[in-house]
Amino acid sequence: MATKVVDLRSDTVTKPTDAMRAAMAAADVDDDVRDGDPTALRFQAEMAALMGKEAALFVPSGTMANLVSVLVHCDVRGSEVILGDDSHIHLYENGGISTIGGVHPRTVRSNPDGTMDIDKIVAAIRRPEGVIYYPTTRLICLENTHVNSGGRCLSVEYTDKVGEIAKSHGLKLHIDGARIFNASAALGVPVDRLVKAADSVSVCLSKGLGAPVGSVIVGSKAFIDKAKFLRKTLGGGMRQVGVLCAAAQVAVRDTMGKLADDHRRAKALADGLNKIEQFTVDSASVETNMLCQILEKHNVLANPRSSKSVRVVLHYHISDSDVQYALTCFEKAVEELLTGGTKFEHLADGTSKNSYGY
Repeated sequence: MATKVVDLRSDTVTKPTDAMRAAMAAADVDDDVRDGDPTALRFQAEMAALMGKEAALFVPSGTMANLVSVLVHCDVRGSEVILGDDSHIHLYENGGISTIGGVHPRTVRSNPDGTMDIDKIVAAIRRPEGVIYYPTTRLICLENTHVNSGGRCLSVEYTDKVGEIAKSHGLKLHIDGARIFNASAALGVPVDRLVKAADSVSVCLSKGLGAPVGSVIVGSKAFIDKAKFLRKTLGGGMRQVGVLCAAAQVAVRDTMGKLADDHRRAKALADGLNKIEQFTVDSASVETNMLCQILEKHNVLANPRSSKSVRVVLHYHISDSDVQYALTCFEKAVEELLTGGTKFEHLADGTSKNSYGY
């Protein structure tokens, strides 16, 4: 077997392009905490316009983006947020909304397609007559795309319906849009329309878009003014941050149009795996750039999730030939496994150190 390695662990493993590095070197910068960094200010304005919101704020990470957003909406102690029991905010962000923000999570079962049943969302909203006993519902969180359902996309119709429910009950809607541009590309819906119902959205720049660092929060001007204060409180205020925003600008400009290619290759990989007898992949569920199947790493870097599933993610470093090479590796890995030539030691206990939902 050839020694080439194709890294499918996550879309967070990409390296900055030459264009990104050049933009970083040439960035016009200043102290962003004091008077604002010019490159950051331009980039934030561009992202706000792109997302159809009044304002935007660059933050170091997606976890901080979601934490800041939840804390802005739930600024009264005893607040509660409704979110999926399989959501990234609930499972993979260190419980920050509770440990730092004192916000109580009220989980609703996540469906295989990443949605929560509308009637269950409504049922989870606390009634005013119970205020002396219960937390106060202030926020609903959605995740689009939904990482633990393999990158499934939430439709604009579903998002609008949840937005209507939030508005009718005096609540806010936040979308964890770490890969919202993947959802936009897969659904064929402009990103501003996809998030129109949301009061705030977090957008990760270092996942599918391929920037080296950072996320952006978008919302109303009043929301972003509060978010900026909380960003500083959490240690996210940075000085010459235009160096990072310059790379992110290039990522948004150059990578958005290539996301459909990532999705096409993901489906090609799924179709190829389905031709291998020992694997089962629901190709219909492969909407964006993630796949989970009974698989093990063999000359391809993948992210084991359990004893019977592995997550693989397509990104702009993965070419058509890489997909074919990966399929060849998977086939040969099966052959070795069936003949006893390969042992899956790091899956022997059914778990993995690297099975986080990024």
